[in-house]
Amino acid sequence: MNNKKSVSYTKYGYIFSIPFVLAFLVFQLYPVLYTVVIGFTDLQGVATTEFHFLKNPLENFIKILSTNGAGSFRLSLRNTILLWGLNFVPQISLALLLTAWFTDTRTTIKGQGLFKVLFYMPNIITAASVAILFGALLSYPQGPLNSLIGSFRGDDYKAINFLANKNFTRFIVAFIQFWMWYGNTMVMLIAGVIGISPEIFEAAEIDGANRRQTFFKVTIPCIRTILLYVLVTSMIGGLNMFDIPKLIADGGPDGATGTTALYIYKQAFSGGYMYNKAAAASIIMFVIIMLLSMLLFYILRDKDEEALKKAIKREKKAANARR
Repeated sequence: MNNKKSVSYTKYGYIFSIPFVLAFLVFQLYPVLYTVVIGFTDLQGVATTEFHFLKNPLENFIKILSTNGAGSFRLSLRNTILLWGLNFVPQISLALLLTAWFTDTRTTIKGQGLFKVLFYMPNIITAASVAILFGALLSYPQGPLNSLIGSFRGDDYKAINFLANKNFTRFIVAFIQFWMWYGNTMVMLIAGVIGISPEIFEAAEIDGANRRQTFFKVTIPCIRTILLYVLVTSMIGGLNMFDIPKLIADGGPDGATGTTALYIYKQAFSGGYMYNKAAAASIIMFVIIMLLSMLLFYILRDKDEEALKKAIKREKKAANARR
């Protein structure tokens, strides 16, 4: 008879998780809950700790959503959606194209590793460095781009203040976001494709599927989970866009690149230090992101698996009814 007691390692797992749990509670959960609370209060001012709950709990939200014009939350929300759309559509399109190119078993590409490193490299550079770089290239009245154009146009050339144009500044912000993140999106999609069994592609090839049919009918459905992750994380990152619009033009010109994150920052840390309005805007953004995420989860759900679950439920109900 073996009298040795089995060793349980469960408690060690709990012990090692304690630092993370404490850090999460102090630096993430508490600030989130505190933000939710002050969104319903009158908390304003530097170094102010006292606050009172408003008689109308939704007063801050109503003021934010009812105000329109330059510097308003509604304008910043429109800017955020526009900038995200301008950078994400080409980002996911190019990432899918490169993924199809690199993972096509019928094509041999020399130097794949080098291409992947070059495409991913912009994601390694910090956003602040990229913003400073583009700001220097577009500087006015003397800058590399103005000097280059002037060398072709001659002495009659008048320097252009590129960042004074709304549409051009929006394009630059969207382009930087696209340029920095398409490589990261590509790498995640490639990782998802690599995880697909080669037998599936072999079967599609035997059945006579061409490259386009294989990619859209086989590859895309098989990486639905990875694609969902990319869409959700990109949406969250896009709706929280802050550093590039802040460093390129500080939300300008005339509020053209002012995002919701920049609006929240300005409400909380400049002017009247209106923490209550900043918190209310944060709650609104949280609700918007949550609803859009739920919509993406619904659109990209596995319909076959859902149909199978419904069929199993119907069979169980029918079996219970016969008893």
